[in-house]
Amino acid sequence: MLHAYFRGQIYGAENVPNSGPLLVVSNHASYFDPPIVSNCVRRPVAYMAKEELFNIPILAQAIRLYGAYPVSRGNTDRNAIRAALQYLDNGWAVGVFLQGTRTPDGRITDPKRGALLLAAKAKAPILPVSVWGTEKILQKGSSLPHAVPITVRIGNLIDAPSSTKKEELEGLTQKCTKVINEMHDLGR
Repeated sequence: MLHAYFRGQIYGAENVPNSGPLLVVSNHASYFDPPIVSNCVRRPVAYMAKEELFNIPILAQAIRLYGAYPVSRGNTDRNAIRAALQYLDNGWAVGVFLQGTRTPDGRITDPKRGALLLAAKAKAPILPVSVWGTEKILQKGSSLPHAVPITVRIGNLIDAPSSTKKEELEGLTQKCTKVINEMHDLGR
């Protein structure tokens, strides 16, 4: 569907390690981003999803099958952090959107340090990913996804933080943001 319907292009797939813990950090503009990113990195990626989605019976079952786990937004959710660390300890890739929520144009403007804290605690390398064009998939007034061109760019691995010190986490968060936004700016 990514290639046929969305005319998807993927750059940098060779940068994805085939096994071991991995933190995938990305921008976020659409509900379609988690399955698109997972498809492009070609390995299972567990994502935090807002807990309200787990109150919708059929959706909750579907997203759990794909490794989603609930997070209570707006505060520190220790259960979500434990779930992410458990996935990483089991060699999974865990996906985190650096801004924590969708943005209208896909650019990251207000990144959070939580992703890099997970990487530090799990000693997991970080894989920056940019999705471009997904904000146009669902348009106002339409319930069907539009066939818009999508581009996914996968950057080079970034080593896990060596500590959980605020300064180091902030610096690496800014580095990831810069890399992702630069890839996003390349467009199609």
